[in-house]
Amino acid sequence: MSTTISPLAPKKYPKMPEIAGVRIATAEAGIKYKNRTDLLAMVFDEGTTAAGVFTRSKCPSAPVDFCRQNLPGGKARVLVVNSGNANAFTGKKGRETTRMTAEAAAGAAGCGTGEVFLASTGVIGEPLDASRFSHLLSGLVKEAAADRWTEAAKAIMTTDTYPKVATATARIGDAEVTINGISKGAGMIAPDMATMLSFVATDAAIDAPVLQALLSKGVGSTFNAVTVDSDTSTSDTLMLFATGAAASRGAPRISDPADPRLGQFRRALNRVLKSLALQVVRDGEGARKQVEVTVTGAKSARSAKRIALGIANSPLVKTAVAGEDANWGRVVMAVGKSGEPADRDRLSIWFGDNRLAFEGERDPDYSEAAASEYMKRDEIIIRADIGLGRGKATVWTCDLTKEYVAINGDYRS
Repeated sequence: MSTTISPLAPKKYPKMPEIAGVRIATAEAGIKYKNRTDLLAMVFDEGTTAAGVFTRSKCPSAPVDFCRQNLPGGKARVLVVNSGNANAFTGKKGRETTRMTAEAAAGAAGCGTGEVFLASTGVIGEPLDASRFSHLLSGLVKEAAADRWTEAAKAIMTTDTYPKVATATARIGDAEVTINGISKGAGMIAPDMATMLSFVATDAAIDAPVLQALLSKGVGSTFNAVTVDSDTSTSDTLMLFATGAAASRGAPRISDPADPRLGQFRRALNRVLKSLALQVVRDGEGARKQVEVTVTGAKSARSAKRIALGIANSPLVKTAVAGEDANWGRVVMAVGKSGEPADRDRLSIWFGDNRLAFEGERDPDYSEAAASEYMKRDEIIIRADIGLGRGKATVWTCDLTKEYVAINGDYRS
């Protein structure tokens, strides 16, 4: 964790309400960091349903494998997360660690290991010794309390400079339900679901298959539309838990993804996911600027997203933004190399409201002074119109500064 907080950090944090059926505890296990919490236990009441999306990396961590194995059961009683060590690329030892941790957590929560979910974040390739923290789990489960969401967000940070939390409410039928979420992520962030760790919980009564449908759809325009450095983590995990506690207040149980009563909930969930995803971008390692990239006029929405990600992931575009240089030639380059259909002579580019390029050449009204002034902002919008069709997409990234190199140049030391 950096000592200097990102200049893009939220000016104030929401007061995180309690979610009936969820209790939280954190501890200092000393896995890598000294004098800060690095272990989180989230305990769920019986009957809690679970959904998840995970990294598409071909080198997933042991906890990701473990969660994938338990997810079809659709039930959760306890989540255990550690920071400082990813338990990734750790072979048989890694699997042994997840087994020992799961058994300790199941014993503490009084459930089977099939209702345990695990996540780890931090250094890859270092064995994680479960005996460093598994003995703490029974105490954590006992002392867990409902009002510790911000503490939970702090316990899962690695190079993050601030904890990431979001909350929303929605109506299902006549009852109000709450959605809370936490996230961690600053580097090794690229859209391949999920690009970090994030845990969201609600008191709504929603069956696991419906929860999964909501989450899988919700990530497309949120977590799968952010990139810091184009690198997909081995450990990426996004999970959604529904305790069903709102049923006692008259909330109907939802068992069909097409149920019209889900409308408000779906929008609220997507707001939470988007808020968390943007907080990750705004804490991009060394970031000074948030960059929104919108591509319009592409052959298809899929094509637009690929071009947008090509622009957002370009080190040359990102360093130009860091240097406050309105170098639209970098955007032309990124569109051209994306491998997607594009026509040089129909391409137009804007930085904010400043149109810099139009139909394949520099805009006749281009003003270097106006564009340079715009680049001084801490939120930059880049738009490219491809001029071929109706496909559009928006993704978010941050600039690439010297601090990114400094942070990652000595990450293990």
